[in-house]
Amino acid sequence: MIYIKQGNILLLVILMDDVNIREIFENIYEVDLGDGLRRIATRSIVKGKKVYDERIIKINNEEYRIWNPNKSKLAAAIINGLKIVPIKRDSKVLYLGASAGTTPSHVADIAEQGMIYAVEYAPRIMRELLDACAERKNIVPILGDANKPQEYSHIVEKVDVIYEDVAQPNQAEILIKNAKWFLKKGGYGMIAIKARSIDVAKNPREIFKEQKEILEKGGFEIVDEVDIEPFEKDHIMFVGVWRG
Repeated sequence: MIYIKQGNILLLVILMDDVNIREIFENIYEVDLGDGLRRIATRSIVKGKKVYDERIIKINNEEYRIWNPNKSKLAAAIINGLKIVPIKRDSKVLYLGASAGTTPSHVADIAEQGMIYAVEYAPRIMRELLDACAERKNIVPILGDANKPQEYSHIVEKVDVIYEDVAQPNQAEILIKNAKWFLKKGGYGMIAIKARSIDVAKNPREIFKEQKEILEKGGFEIVDEVDIEPFEKDHIMFVGVWRG
């Protein structure tokens, strides 16, 4: 292992000569470090830079960022068996609820030849997102309200994928609103449904069923779904094709 200096911070980089690594989706890799744990990673488009203190391994002069499922619902869904990840190397992605940029930074690694429009509502968190985006030129940070897609319609173009991770009671409706504005016909919507943000008293399974029905009535054909416990309690990931 070696240390790389980034400003005043030393980054620990693990050098691996015989690590078992394989691509499981476009630009998403499964990494076997020989300890029996399943790990996934993305190949970093910004060498020597961490976003959230993730572990970095170096293989054949490439740096791979271990994707922590405890800090990313998309990583958790993949670890738990998500079968469809529609984000490709050249995808245009609208990311709703970008927060501090943890998952968007990995999405930027995946869509290395594409573009990520990262929408975040909170100005304080936006500062952290801007730092995560500083050297990732394929992320466009947008301070905006995902409930009001018309307010950023002058920035966002038609996209291949919308990814949503927002803590609002109308989560499914937000995805549909944005799909009507920005999602290509036949494009994909991915949404992490947070049951407790919708109704704290109701059975999460009932909420998941209701949200799925809203998405289907709104124009999505749900083609994949996976529970993301134990990484996130009372959460499910839906993947849908936009039929409009």
